[in-house]
Amino acid sequence: MGEVHLTHLMNTIQMKRHLNSYFLIPVLGLTLALSVLPKESFGQKFAYVDTKYILDNISEYKAAQTELDKISVEWQKEIESQYAGIDKLYKSFQAEQILLTAEMKRKREDEIIRKEKEAKELQKKRFGVDGDLYKKRQELIKPIQDKVYAAIKEIATIGNYALILDKAGDLNILYSDAKYDKSEAVLNKMGYKANK
Repeated sequence: MGEVHLTHLMNTIQMKRHLNSYFLIPVLGLTLALSVLPKESFGQKFAYVDTKYILDNISEYKAAQTELDKISVEWQKEIESQYAGIDKLYKSFQAEQILLTAEMKRKREDEIIRKEKEAKELQKKRFGVDGDLYKKRQELIKPIQDKVYAAIKEIATIGNYALILDKAGDLNILYSDAKYDKSEAVLNKMGYKANK
C-alpha cells in the first residue's frame, strides 16, 4: 500500500511541475514583453468626435448638401418624366395595337424598349455607383470632409491621442464622457463656432 501511495505522490509532483511549466512560461513571456514596451503605451489617451455635429455646424457643408439635394430632385424629376413618357407610349400602344400591322407593332414595341433602356441608362448615369451625383458629392463635400479630418489629425497629434473615435458613424459608443469630446476643438481649429 505504501508503494502505491509513494508512486501516486511522485506522479502528482511530476504533474504539478509539468503544469507549472505550462503556466510559468507564458507568464514569464508576457512579463518580458510588457517590460520592453514603452511606459507611455500604458497611458494611451483616447477621445471622440461627432462628425455629424461638426459638419452640421459648417455653413459650407450645409450649402453643399442643399445644392446636392436640389440637383438630386431635378435629376429625379428628369427620370420620372422619361418614365411618364414611356408609360404614355405604352398605353397608346395598348389602345391602338389592334389597328396596327405587325410591322407597326414591332416598331412601336422597339421604341418603347429603346426609351426604357435610355431611362435606365440615365438613372444609372445620374445615381449609379460612380454616377453624376457621386461625382458632384465628391466635388462639393469631400474637400470639406478632408479639412475636418486634417483638423482631427492635428488635434490628435498635438493632444497625443492614440485614438479618436467617431460617434456619428456605425461605431456604438455606449457611454461617453463629454470631457473627451473633441468636436468643439475640431470646429475651433477650422475657424467655426457651433450653432447652439
